[in-house]
Amino acid sequence: MAISFSEALGIHEPALQLRARRAEVLANNLANADTPGFKARDMDFKAELNRQYAAAERHFDVAVNKTHVGHIGGGASASGDVSLGFRVPHQSSVDGNTVEAQVEHAAFMKNALDFQASFMMLNKKFKGLSSAISGQ
Repeated sequence: MAISFSEALGIHEPALQLRARRAEVLANNLANADTPGFKARDMDFKAELNRQYAAAERHFDVAVNKTHVGHIGGGASASGDVSLGFRVPHQSSVDGNTVEAQVEHAAFMKNALDFQASFMMLNKKFKGLSSAISGQ
Protein backbone atom coordinates (compact mmCIF):
# COMPACT_ATOMS: atom_id res chain seq x y z
CA MET A 1 0.00 0.00 0.00
CA ALA A 2 1.50 3.32 -1.08
CA ILE A 3 1.66 6.30 1.26
CA SER A 4 0.18 9.51 -0.09
CA PHE A 5 2.18 12.28 1.59
CA SER A 6 -0.38 14.94 0.67
CA GLU A 7 -3.06 12.97 2.53
CA ALA A 8 -0.77 11.94 5.38
CA LEU A 9 0.62 15.43 6.04
CA GLY A 10 -2.64 17.27 5.58
CA ILE A 11 -2.79 21.03 5.67
CA HIS A 12 0.52 21.57 7.45
CA GLU A 13 2.90 21.48 4.46
CA PRO A 14 1.22 24.24 2.43
CA ALA A 15 0.55 26.14 5.67
CA LEU A 16 4.29 26.18 6.42
CA GLN A 17 5.06 27.51 2.97
CA LEU A 18 2.46 30.27 3.26
CA ARG A 19 3.58 31.17 6.80
CA ALA A 20 7.18 31.48 5.58
CA ARG A 21 6.06 33.74 2.73
CA ARG A 22 4.01 35.86 5.15
CA ALA A 23 7.02 36.18 7.45
CA GLU A 24 8.99 37.62 4.50
CA VAL A 25 6.24 40.16 3.81
CA LEU A 26 5.96 41.22 7.46
CA ALA A 27 9.75 41.47 7.81
CA ASN A 28 9.82 43.67 4.70
CA ASN A 29 7.21 45.92 6.31
CA LEU A 30 9.30 46.21 9.48
CA ALA A 31 12.46 46.91 7.49
CA ASN A 32 10.71 49.79 5.72
CA ALA A 33 9.07 51.31 8.81
CA ASP A 34 11.00 54.57 8.33
CA THR A 35 10.78 54.76 4.52
CA PRO A 36 8.62 57.72 3.48
CA GLY A 37 5.65 56.70 1.37
CA PHE A 38 6.07 52.95 1.97
CA LYS A 39 2.77 51.06 2.02
CA ALA A 40 2.54 48.07 4.39
CA ARG A 41 1.45 44.81 2.74
CA ASP A 42 -0.04 41.63 4.11
CA MET A 43 -1.87 38.53 2.93
CA ASP A 44 -5.10 36.92 4.01
CA PHE A 45 -3.71 33.56 5.14
CA LYS A 46 -7.02 31.68 5.15
CA ALA A 47 -8.01 32.95 1.69
CA GLU A 48 -4.59 32.06 0.26
CA LEU A 49 -4.69 28.56 1.71
CA ASN A 50 -8.18 28.04 0.29
CA ARG A 51 -7.02 29.39 -3.09
CA GLN A 52 -4.09 26.98 -3.17
CA TYR A 53 -6.32 24.03 -2.30
CA ALA A 54 -8.78 25.01 -5.03
CA ALA A 55 -5.91 25.29 -7.52
CA ALA A 56 -4.55 21.91 -6.42
CA GLU A 57 -7.96 20.29 -6.96
CA ARG A 58 -8.07 21.63 -10.52
CA HIS A 59 -4.53 20.43 -11.18
CA PHE A 60 -4.25 17.15 -13.03
CA ASP A 61 -0.89 15.54 -13.71
CA VAL A 62 -1.26 15.99 -17.45
CA ALA A 63 1.52 17.33 -19.62
CA VAL A 64 0.42 20.43 -21.47
CA ASN A 65 2.06 21.13 -24.82
CA LYS A 66 2.28 24.83 -25.54
CA THR A 67 2.41 25.49 -29.26
CA HIS A 68 2.50 29.27 -28.94
CA VAL A 69 4.28 31.66 -26.55
CA GLY A 70 0.95 33.23 -25.58
CA HIS A 71 -0.57 29.95 -24.36
CA ILE A 72 -1.15 29.58 -20.65
CA GLY A 73 0.54 26.62 -18.98
CA GLY A 74 -1.41 24.11 -16.90
CA GLY A 75 -1.00 23.27 -13.26
CA ALA A 76 -1.36 24.94 -9.92
CA SER A 77 0.39 28.16 -9.12
CA ALA A 78 3.61 28.22 -7.15
CA SER A 79 3.49 28.87 -3.42
CA GLY A 80 5.46 32.09 -3.92
CA ASP A 81 2.63 33.46 -6.06
CA VAL A 82 0.37 34.92 -3.38
CA SER A 83 -1.94 37.88 -3.59
CA LEU A 84 -0.90 40.67 -1.26
CA GLY A 85 -3.11 43.46 -0.09
CA PHE A 86 -2.29 46.80 1.47
CA ARG A 87 -2.71 47.18 5.21
CA VAL A 88 -4.98 50.02 6.29
CA PRO A 89 -3.30 51.92 9.15
CA HIS A 90 -5.09 52.73 12.40
CA GLN A 91 -3.39 56.12 12.45
CA SER A 92 -1.94 57.66 9.30
CA SER A 93 1.51 59.21 9.30
CA VAL A 94 2.59 62.55 7.87
CA ASP A 95 5.11 61.04 5.42
CA GLY A 96 2.59 58.58 3.88
CA ASN A 97 4.15 55.46 5.44
CA THR A 98 1.46 52.99 6.55
CA VAL A 99 3.73 50.71 8.62
CA GLU A 100 2.75 50.63 12.28
CA ALA A 101 5.62 48.94 14.13
CA GLN A 102 3.49 47.56 16.97
CA VAL A 103 0.94 46.05 14.60
CA GLU A 104 3.69 44.53 12.44
CA HIS A 105 5.53 43.08 15.45
CA ALA A 106 2.32 41.53 16.78
CA ALA A 107 1.45 40.06 13.36
CA PHE A 108 5.01 38.75 12.95
CA MET A 109 5.00 37.06 16.36
CA LYS A 110 1.56 35.49 15.83
CA ASN A 111 2.70 34.23 12.44
CA ALA A 112 5.88 32.80 14.03
CA LEU A 113 3.83 30.97 16.68
CA ASP A 114 1.46 29.59 14.03
CA PHE A 115 4.48 28.50 11.96
CA GLN A 116 5.94 26.72 14.98
CA ALA A 117 2.63 24.98 15.71
CA SER A 118 2.33 23.74 12.13
CA PHE A 119 5.95 22.62 12.19
CA MET A 120 5.39 20.66 15.41
CA MET A 121 2.30 19.00 13.97
CA LEU A 122 4.17 18.12 10.79
CA ASN A 123 7.04 16.71 12.87
CA LYS A 124 4.59 14.53 14.83
CA LYS A 125 3.08 13.29 11.57
CA PHE A 126 6.54 12.27 10.31
CA LYS A 127 7.35 10.56 13.62
CA GLY A 128 4.05 8.67 13.40
CA LEU A 129 4.76 7.59 9.81
CA SER A 130 8.29 6.57 10.77
CA SER A 131 7.09 4.42 13.67
CA ALA A 132 4.40 2.86 11.46
CA ILE A 133 6.98 1.97 8.81
CA SER A 134 9.42 0.52 11.34
CA GLY A 135 6.60 -1.45 13.01
CA GLN A 136 6.92 0.02 16.49
